Amino acid sequence: MRRFLLALIVLLAASAGSPAAARDTLTIGVSQYPSTLNPMIDSMLAKSYVLAATQRQLTIDGPDWKPVCQLCVKLPSIEDGDAEPFDSQTEDGEPVTGVRKTYEIRDDAFWGDGTPVTTDDVLFAWEIGKHPESGVATMKAYQDILDIEVHGPKRFTVVDRKLTYKYQSMGDFAVMPAHLDRPTFESPRDYRNRTLYQTDPTEPGLWNGPYRVGEVQVGSEIVLVRNSFWKGTPPAFDRVVIRAIENTSALEANLLSGSIDMIAGESGLAIDQAIAFEKRHGDSYTVLYKPGLIYEHLDVMLSNPILSDLRVRRALLHAVDREAINERLFAGKQPTATGSVNPLDWTYTTDGVPTYPYDPERAMALLEEAGWTPGPAGERVNGAGEKLSVSLMTTAGNRTRELVQQVLADYWKRVGVETVIRNEPARVFFGETVSKRRFPGLAMFAWLSAPEHLPRTTLHSESIPSEANNWGGQNYTGYANPEMDRLIDAIEIELDRDKRADLWAEFQRLYATDLPVLPLYFRADAYILPAWLQGVRPTGHKYTTTNWIEGWRVAE
Repeated sequence: MRRFLLALIVLLAASAGSPAAARDTLTIGVSQYPSTLNPMIDSMLAKSYVLAATQRQLTIDGPDWKPVCQLCVKLPSIEDGDAEPFDSQTEDGEPVTGVRKTYEIRDDAFWGDGTPVTTDDVLFAWEIGKHPESGVATMKAYQDILDIEVHGPKRFTVVDRKLTYKYQSMGDFAVMPAHLDRPTFESPRDYRNRTLYQTDPTEPGLWNGPYRVGEVQVGSEIVLVRNSFWKGTPPAFDRVVIRAIENTSALEANLLSGSIDMIAGESGLAIDQAIAFEKRHGDSYTVLYKPGLIYEHLDVMLSNPILSDLRVRRALLHAVDREAINERLFAGKQPTATGSVNPLDWTYTTDGVPTYPYDPERAMALLEEAGWTPGPAGERVNGAGEKLSVSLMTTAGNRTRELVQQVLADYWKRVGVETVIRNEPARVFFGETVSKRRFPGLAMFAWLSAPEHLPRTTLHSESIPSEANNWGGQNYTGYANPEMDRLIDAIEIELDRDKRADLWAEFQRLYATDLPVLPLYFRADAYILPAWLQGVRPTGHKYTTTNWIEGWRVAE
């Protein structure tokens, strides 16, 4: 008996030490919980991370930064004849070139209840997206579709008002399950709350990816299970648990305790925490660093009378040593941003773009010009005796952002500006405060964009969220400049790369001049993975690693 027990113990120990042994569940730690799981409502990276494993799109950008099909068979092209330019006009009646582009949905695309993905799902998504009261963040893209011609259950032609430089891609067009969710759209204004993605997210037919949502603990975790109707590469894990731990120090502790297997780079530890973690535990984990199109910034509430003054916005930037923040907090891995265009993107330029180096004397002079003079206690006041005070909000529990807040507040205090810090859980901050323009001053967060991303939804005046459009759009600052609108419109339809480069340069100069947003730095993502996990491929852009989750494998 003793020999038998000894042999059993040795067998169990060997089994536990084998990476491929009984790993049917992968538990991923993220720092945010999604405000909704509806693909068309709200913009939040944590949601994108979940959806990429469960809800495939017609097209995305691949790891090589080029468009690829997910649900479609091939990308249309003018050269192949499945994309055809035609004479069109803008909403204002100006002549423009439009495009008819034909797609075919894969025969092996199914919803999680066995229903095929069809053109009816494409039409339903268009119906939601173009409705002025649906509250869709990217509404204009849907409204620019003049028609969708259906040729059968799998083939359709999109008639776009404008031939754009990204015409082959369908962008963020989401294919939606018409057979289930259409009844909830009877009242478009109430759709965001009535959608099954909100009321019954474990309904299998909502999902068409390798996984579907199996369990939900709101605010805590989302459990993904295999989609039995997925016809692509079978995923390696029976279950993927995505656990939200909004305090990043606790996120690290949960990894070390074994409660989670990995930390997502897209929504996990900041670079400084990851560097410190690797120094202590790098022998036990794989740590990947991926610079990308991730723009950490301060959205400015431009209707705030203090911040509406450009001199104050410029002073706030001059007052902060952003280079020192990069060197001291991020080991030089997160370069200072001059605007929203990343140096990794081919459109980036420094030619004639205003910069705001650390210059506290200049900051104080600008505040003086704006009528803010030193008060008796060192704080600045205006002619009415009102104190210069600015609200600064971000996601609660993110240790790095909260540290950066304190650093910013200290710098601003030195030039006489008081900072009032108030933070919220990510799902509240993004789902209510930011998306409904309820932050009173500055909001710190990041935009993660696609290569050569046109910021129509964040900077064009037509994209300002309001109660009238049910909080659609992402221009949370309320920025409205006809010249910026003109540039965005012109860039979108310019197919000549050299001419488009000139327009992008104008865009960057105007952005840095107007400062509707205060640039901080470009982030690098840190992926902390177990040594036994293979196949995770960071992209450096908005399409997350979970778009290829079926390729993740346990090392043999």
